[in-house]
Amino acid sequence: MTARPPLPANQFEAKAFVRFGLGKFRRKQIDETLAPALCLSGDVANAVDLQERLAEVPRHEQVSDFHCVTTWSVRGVRWSGWRFADVHEQLIKPLASPDTGANLIVLRGSDGYCCAMQLQDLLREDVLLADRLDGEPLGVDHGAPIRLVAPAHYGYKSVKHLVAIEYWKDRRNYRFPFPYPGFIDHPRGRVAFEERARLIPNALLRPIYRFLIPRSVRKQIR
Repeated sequence: MTARPPLPANQFEAKAFVRFGLGKFRRKQIDETLAPALCLSGDVANAVDLQERLAEVPRHEQVSDFHCVTTWSVRGVRWSGWRFADVHEQLIKPLASPDTGANLIVLRGSDGYCCAMQLQDLLREDVLLADRLDGEPLGVDHGAPIRLVAPAHYGYKSVKHLVAIEYWKDRRNYRFPFPYPGFIDHPRGRVAFEERARLIPNALLRPIYRFLIPRSVRKQIR
């Protein structure tokens, strides 16, 4: 049997994949009766709703690890959905025509949470718009009806309950959601580089994040 690669620096393995997130949004009740929508807007020629067009893009299934910025990780999570790169090439470019230089992508969830990623990071082959988890339809706890999955980035970049994608040429239309401080939102958030936040050294930040891990997660850590 092939040995698993080691976990990224300063991550601990958890036994189960439990719901986690910033408190304000973790407690938000999602209305499951609303018709799903995935709106594309921003610095684009045309605003479009991608929801009904996703079926035109080939589906993809992958198994990847999930890394929370608060230092816990879950191995071998099985996702299914659509590669963001395929959606970008086959739907977004021809239908919406993003402006040249619109490389800051803001992702918004129906729970009010949002974050931003670089287009170059979203075009990695393992970044998905996922609607299934471990062979089952994605549940509300993990971001139904669609969530972003970006395995090379800390989990706070993988927006749950995704309803809007915005292409922007700069950050004027983006702020990390109130009341959380902007410094915890790294522009890229790559796990391999321990990009947990801006300005604060990891040696100071990690103990604070570990203290914030809720009991439901902490008891799963091996």
